[in-house]
Amino acid sequence: MAVFKGAAVALVTPLTKNNEVDYDKLGELIEFQIANGTDSIVACGTTGEASTLTHEEHLDVIRYTVEKVAGRVPVIAGTGSNCTETAIYLSTEAEKAGADALLLVTPYYNKATQKGLIEHFARTAEAVKIPVILYNVPSRTGCNLLPATVMAIAERAKNVVAIKEASGNISQIAELAAIADGKMDIYSGNDDQIVPILSLGGIGVISVLSNVAPKETHDIVMSFLDGDVKKSCEMQLKALDLVNALFCEVNPIPVKTALNLMGMEVGPLRLPLTPMEPQNEARLKKAMADYGIKLA
Repeated sequence: MAVFKGAAVALVTPLTKNNEVDYDKLGELIEFQIANGTDSIVACGTTGEASTLTHEEHLDVIRYTVEKVAGRVPVIAGTGSNCTETAIYLSTEAEKAGADALLLVTPYYNKATQKGLIEHFARTAEAVKIPVILYNVPSRTGCNLLPATVMAIAERAKNVVAIKEASGNISQIAELAAIADGKMDIYSGNDDQIVPILSLGGIGVISVLSNVAPKETHDIVMSFLDGDVKKSCEMQLKALDLVNALFCEVNPIPVKTALNLMGMEVGPLRLPLTPMEPQNEARLKKAMADYGIKLA
């Protein structure tokens, strides 16, 4: 059974002016997402600035999210690391905290071989009982998770049930869909490729766009799955300018800026991420306004 179908939000981690996690604001963001139709919430992914959270903060955010969501939608915990022991530690603790599934990114910087990726993911998945979603994002990790490798991991660790595909390589994703033959759920990891990946048998998206447009992102997916491909495609194309603006600087700089422009007050970014360049912020404001998002 799929972890979710539809749109999962890769939720930002709000911070106070003192750069501490703002749990009150996190609670508000969770309620906003659920009220607007988000199908699942991802805590501590790339968009959640997991790489600059301490292990204690990382796990506290997961625990808080699980408690706040209270079973209304699945909570997926980002617990990947470039150190296998760390990934196992975070994953087992997230399972104890009540996470419904895990999102495991390919090890970054190490640039493991495909054999190394099989060992890393299989050992991490074997340490838990809850479902595992692999996350392939070579542009950030310098490491590409190949289709044959994905299936080798799933063959060894039966709780590896899905992949978030953000390679941008539609041919590679098509190859994966062909060899998986329905045995691996595929989620788009790129908001500009939701419909193309759905057309290859994907069942949803793990989305940055959902932070600012949760209902619309949900509707892109569900319209397609409900058979209204034309409507889904129209919605995908309408969102392209906004999606491009949300990625005109490295994620999550633009999306945190966008939420602040909406009056959400999610706070600053942690270094080495810095405030958005003025010309890019102007581009983002225009794209948000053109899309129909009200600015504060």
